[in-house]
Amino acid sequence: MTDNLTRAFKELLNQERFRSQSEIVDALKKQGFTGINQSKISRMLTKFGAVRTRNTKMEMVYCLPGELSVPNTSSPLKNLVLDVDYNDMLIVIKTSPGAAQLIARLLDSIGKSEGILGTIAGDDTIFITPTRGTKIVDLLKNVQRLFENAL
Repeated sequence: MTDNLTRAFKELLNQERFRSQSEIVDALKKQGFTGINQSKISRMLTKFGAVRTRNTKMEMVYCLPGELSVPNTSSPLKNLVLDVDYNDMLIVIKTSPGAAQLIARLLDSIGKSEGILGTIAGDDTIFITPTRGTKIVDLLKNVQRLFENAL
């Protein structure tokens, strides 16, 4: 991947107006890039941690997180948490589409000190399992406290 393509790709996503991968492909082709297709864009979106979220016009668009390091709880990522629920073994977090892996990254960075043994993230769902000896309700309280402004 060339530096020029990476730069153009990031500039496009920062505009927060592209609703589909094909729109990103078309925009890059208009800028003169060749060999661009949906699968390449999909890989780039994953590589740079892009998520789909609502822009100021309330359209679902692709955008990049504010920083590519470990996100923190003061970042807007907590606004992507839609629901937190649990059973006797796991906590399940529902997020906006595409946001689960970023939220899971945040949770993994907190880790064992807060009772999180590990996470599994899909597109919009995260499973959290507690460390040995951590009660699920205690872990639930820690997670809810982390996202209290979003719930």
